[in-house]
Amino acid sequence: MKRLAQIERNFMKDTVPAFKAGDTVKVHVKIKEGDKERIQVFQGTVIGRRGSGTGATFTVRKMSSGIGVERIFPLHSPNISKIQRIRQGKVHQAKLYYLRGLTGKSARIAEKLEEKTITETKTKKAKTRGKGAKAEKPVKEEEAALAAQEAAEVEETAEETVEETTEENNEK
Repeated sequence: MKRLAQIERNFMKDTVPAFKAGDTVKVHVKIKEGDKERIQVFQGTVIGRRGSGTGATFTVRKMSSGIGVERIFPLHSPNISKIQRIRQGKVHQAKLYYLRGLTGKSARIAEKLEEKTITETKTKKAKTRGKGAKAEKPVKEEEAALAAQEAAEVEETAEETVEETTEENNEK
């Protein structure tokens, strides 16, 4: 069995992007027409992956002129030039066969937002003792450190502008 795995390893692609069911992908497929070879892009939602090794496949579904089109691609095929993940879907199942019966807005999949892509700082409002005033408090330690660094930069620029204005006033 180890020998078979070693032989299979030679035919497997080195770089396969991380994607799963629910993700929207672009699959660049090599098409041979006579002597010419061109690349055709198939963009759709991954509804399932199966298998392992050189026999691994994934199914992509897209809507074309109101008709659902599904295509099964071998993951390590030499006819696939590249696979791009466009967006990451938020799903709880490994196989999305239920999408076959849905059309229109009901067939949409929510996008999974990662914390890395969110640039807004989330804050919690906490009550302080005494007068009941509200203060904003960063949620994470990293955000607190970033907020402290930004505050220090603001103080430095404020001190520089004060020094510049005092120098200008002294010159007059």
